[in-house]
Amino acid sequence: MIGRAVDRFVRFMGPARLRALVLLIGITGLISLMLNVIVNEFEWVRPVQSALALLAIVGAGVLIGGRLDPSDRGRWAAILAPALGALILASTILQQFSLVLAGAALGWVIAALLIFRPRMPSGYRDAIRALRKGDLETAVRTMDDVIRDDADTPEHYRFRAELLRLWGKLERARRDYQKMAELDPASAVAFNGLAEVELQAGNYPRALEAGQRALELAPQEWVAAYNLGMIEDRLGQSEAALPHLDLAISLGVPEGRHRLLIHLYRARAHMRMGSLVQAQAALAEMKKLRSAVEEWQKILEDEQADVLRHVLGADIEAADALIRGERALDSLETD
Repeated sequence: MIGRAVDRFVRFMGPARLRALVLLIGITGLISLMLNVIVNEFEWVRPVQSALALLAIVGAGVLIGGRLDPSDRGRWAAILAPALGALILASTILQQFSLVLAGAALGWVIAALLIFRPRMPSGYRDAIRALRKGDLETAVRTMDDVIRDDADTPEHYRFRAELLRLWGKLERARRDYQKMAELDPASAVAFNGLAEVELQAGNYPRALEAGQRALELAPQEWVAAYNLGMIEDRLGQSEAALPHLDLAISLGVPEGRHRLLIHLYRARAHMRMGSLVQAQAALAEMKKLRSAVEEWQKILEDEQADVLRHVLGADIEAADALIRGERALDSLETD
């Protein structure tokens, strides 16, 4: 269980942020240990050690918080900021009350986790129940009521758009993502949703425009880089696709099934550019993810997987055939 939690955290952070976090904690910890040698000789040592500890805490908060959605980021800031303030006071000007302040900080975090616990509106629960029954029409109508009562919350439009995409109502889904972008112009999620809708509809130039905007707004999000690389793959823009696909991998893609498709698109781009050696390397990475093909196949068997079958079905079949040796790499050049 602990191992799985660690693995999820590593994938959540991504290689770059994880390295930064390890370096931050390692360097501040090493300096603090080195100062222990002279801790009893100079009065300034303990304040410096306290400052190093706070730097590590604040820096870790920034690195981890940067990976959270904006709504989650605000929630965790409200939970942790008062506790951090108490710890700063305990380690600086109110050291005589350090134990009391530390206890207060811990107590606040426990209480705040309950106070700021995310609450799902009842309309969402009703929509999810309808979705599980396969009744998308009722699910959408339920979200219509939610939006009628609260028309200024971008997340409502996002959820309804996802329902509409499952239902095949692409024009209405497009309008919802556009409304979401209007309410929150800095929302990479809105533009990413637009890109996915246009991709689903086969409008690749418009998908490309939305995907580029999503990556501009969220340059450290693997989903934005992955979607943009997929769109460029569809357009045959191999030179543009490769950097975005490589970026997605470097940012840390948690699910093997998405890494499988990224390597497929990388192999296709390399073959289109005449780079057989690099395409073979991408195929080798695909073969390490053989089980991801079975995972995709199980997902596509679901009644509500029509969208995925339409958008990704051919790619998954191609990946399966390549891994099994039933298809040659050079066949990708003509895809």
